[in-house]
Amino acid sequence: MRVYLLIMLLFSGISFAQNTITGSVTDGNKQSIPGANVVVVGENSGASTDFDGSFKLTTSAKLPFSIKVSAVGFESKTVNVTAANQKVNVVLKDEETKLDEIVVSASRTPERVLESPVTIERMGIQEIKRTASPSFYDGLENMKEVQMNTSSMSFKSINTRGFATVANTRFMQLVDGMDNSSPLLNFVLGNMIGVSEIDVQSVELLPGASSALYGANAFNGILFMTSKSPFTNQGISTYFKYGVTSQEAAGTNGYYDFGIRFAHAFNKYFAAKANFTYMEATDWYATNYNDKTRAGIDRTNPGYDGINVYGDEASTNIKGVGLRLEALGLIPAGASNLLPSTTVSRTGYNEIDLTDNKAANTKIDFSFHGRPFGDERLEIIWQSKFGTGNAVYQGANRYYLNDFFMQQHKLEFKGKNFFVRGYMTSEDGGHSYDMIFTGINVNRKWKDDNTWFGQYAGAYIQGTLAGMTPEQAHAAGRATADTGRFLPGTPEFKNAFNQVINEADVLSGSKLVDNSKIYHSDANYNFKDVIKFAEIQVGGSFRAYELNSHGRIYTDANGPINYNEYGAYAQLMKKFMDDRLKFTGSLRYDKSKNFDGNFSPRLSLVYSGGEKRNHNFRGSFQTGFRNPSTQDQYIGFNIGSAVLIGSAPDNLTRFSETFNLSAEGQSYSNGNATKDMTGVDAYNNSYIASSVNAFSAMAGSNPIAAAALLKKSRANLVKPEEVKAFEVGYRSVFEGTSIDLNGYYNIYNNFIGTLNVISPYYGTAQDNPNLAAGTTDAGVQSVRAIQNGEYRVYQLYTNSDVEIHSLGFGVGLSRKVIADFELGLNYNYAQFDFDQERDPSFEAGFNTPKHRVKMSIGNDKLFKNFGFSVSGRWNSEYLWQAGFADGIIKSATVIDAQINYGIPKLKSVLKLGAANIGGKEYYQVIGAGLIGQQYFASWTINP
Repeated sequence: MRVYLLIMLLFSGISFAQNTITGSVTDGNKQSIPGANVVVVGENSGASTDFDGSFKLTTSAKLPFSIKVSAVGFESKTVNVTAANQKVNVVLKDEETKLDEIVVSASRTPERVLESPVTIERMGIQEIKRTASPSFYDGLENMKEVQMNTSSMSFKSINTRGFATVANTRFMQLVDGMDNSSPLLNFVLGNMIGVSEIDVQSVELLPGASSALYGANAFNGILFMTSKSPFTNQGISTYFKYGVTSQEAAGTNGYYDFGIRFAHAFNKYFAAKANFTYMEATDWYATNYNDKTRAGIDRTNPGYDGINVYGDEASTNIKGVGLRLEALGLIPAGASNLLPSTTVSRTGYNEIDLTDNKAANTKIDFSFHGRPFGDERLEIIWQSKFGTGNAVYQGANRYYLNDFFMQQHKLEFKGKNFFVRGYMTSEDGGHSYDMIFTGINVNRKWKDDNTWFGQYAGAYIQGTLAGMTPEQAHAAGRATADTGRFLPGTPEFKNAFNQVINEADVLSGSKLVDNSKIYHSDANYNFKDVIKFAEIQVGGSFRAYELNSHGRIYTDANGPINYNEYGAYAQLMKKFMDDRLKFTGSLRYDKSKNFDGNFSPRLSLVYSGGEKRNHNFRGSFQTGFRNPSTQDQYIGFNIGSAVLIGSAPDNLTRFSETFNLSAEGQSYSNGNATKDMTGVDAYNNSYIASSVNAFSAMAGSNPIAAAALLKKSRANLVKPEEVKAFEVGYRSVFEGTSIDLNGYYNIYNNFIGTLNVISPYYGTAQDNPNLAAGTTDAGVQSVRAIQNGEYRVYQLYTNSDVEIHSLGFGVGLSRKVIADFELGLNYNYAQFDFDQERDPSFEAGFNTPKHRVKMSIGNDKLFKNFGFSVSGRWNSEYLWQAGFADGIIKSATVIDAQINYGIPKLKSVLKLGAANIGGKEYYQVIGAGLIGQQYFASWTINP
């Protein structure tokens, strides 16, 4: 704080001779236009209008000069200023200008949306202000081609064109040029370290492959969020939202959201800004108690493994327990024959008992902007961003991100035709923990697994001898083993819980430890002022990773893992045929430490037809690739039911576990009492897990036929994924209606996914092992290991040999209808083609509905100072596939609405809004909570 005050005192001592003009901006009906941009022509200093349409602009430009006034939905207008302290009143004419808006992301150069060579969606200041969703980031779901995957109220992941889970490593999000991805996890954590809605200047979305310009991570889409400049958007703005959330499981709970922005241009050479936001709510309770893999199974089944129940992952074959008890002389010889060869799991805890169900997010950022020449020829920016909060992330397990903290720091030099930037991202796991291991190890605090399963087996045998049915014997076994169980809410449970979440060792704790970092730099130069025959750009980037989970998630127990990647690109843009035909060609080369380099070309043509050049046809072809993520390469993560093993060659031997062998296992292992298992066993000596499941289902009745079902895994080490993307489109404004049509077809090769395998402690995995060969045969020994429960389950990262195709098309329409009512409608179709029979164990994880329809209607000028908007969306049901759980997500209809009233004298807007009005609760992620309703009221000052 003392540093901040010192800086402000220094700033206050700087002053220059300046001219100040004031004025107002209205439409043809004398209604004020808030958020209009007022810029000094040639100087690029400027301001924005307040809610009542008024503005105050201070500039050092010498008289006379001109100002340009623009706003979305209106024609721009230039006005001459000839006197100091002149008052300027500007009237703008209505115009359908959505396709005339300027975007930068599609080609890294300013161009109209109408002329973009690829599909692009944009949300500007006006769209952000009128969104009916609780936040602007929630409102992104109403954009064409966007499907949200909601893991938590404070953690939403954007999906465009499919193949996305909550951990969407195929999508990239940039805020002011900085990648928001977590250094450890390699994907975006929603808007946790994003931008405040009162600081957003624009949002641009490229839903397709963008690797040719933005590198390997921009494989299936990229989102750009640009914040407001303190040179052009000055003053103090603030908002406060209060509301409630409603869900059947969680009840009705309070919701708070507050933000404030300070920005000031001290002169044309220096400006600064700062933002603070805070959100707090009760998260959507996750209460899906279906079994993870078996339909119709409930808690009465001895092997129950509930989706939102944790601790029941600790399971074993109860007959194997009996055999070990016999070997130890703890039960009579032959007693194990009374036990069924079935899986029994420990009694788990519900998720709602293992988390405080709090969703929260705090963001702080500040930046200093210097213009040595007093204009945009050179701007030097230092920006720092901090984000912390609580959310639930769903990957292979469910993780509670508790006080998770990320920070970014950037130094950037940019001008009219170039930028050079470098930034660092670091994170701290805070008090985050794995909820599955929390349940497992709270159980172990009151009784270890061996004792629990031993008591279960003993009670089952006694019950059977007493004449109980198998169902009754199982119930007796569980009741006996659960004696002494810590019940949620008791002091014993709370004490055990606190011990577990503060211990990182998975054998006794569940804490997630993370101090990973990314160092990134990139640069771009546009030669358009030097080379005239075409617009040529060149650029490049470099990124260094420092993975540091202290051995908890990655194989970095002995120190951080470091690796890097770099890339370079060039682009040429040229117009022909009286500037009606625009050709764009680009080529990028990227190299990652563990993989060969790859080239990503992109070619596109845009033709502007018609007398007014408002019929724009586009076509593009590009190839892209995605390097395996840090998880794909370096993870070594015990999730209880399996171990996730990355496939970098040096990673396979760094993860090692030691297991005790039974007497039979020792006889096949030269008398060794233990077996060391590594990633080498996972990749080189394992069975495909689905074939083991098929074997287990038949082994009791026909073991020889069952053994014939076993298939050896031949998973290769992971390599880059590739895509060839074809896209065509048409944009136009016809009699007041904006039209945007697009279609795409993608071909994926070496698609990266996961494969579950089972590696026996002894013997050699092989196809169709011959049980008649006897136990001296290594294949038969591997079967005995499976039957004895002496194996390890692994999840491998690998590529499918099967080519995957996806295709889709979209239609977007918008226009002003009666009076000032604005109507929008869009439809998207998406599907994929994958020959499952050729790779039966591979999950593509398309996770995208085939049909999506979205509509909106609104009027900012329904009557004086009053506006409203309503948005609705519907999606068809679709299959969800992910590491945690699979299932069908049902179709959903969601309607959001808001009404707003402006108070010009207070420069304020009052808004009442609701999300999912009257709708049914719905899932977007199998395993996450059902999404209920939100109702809120907000007060925004100087929006």
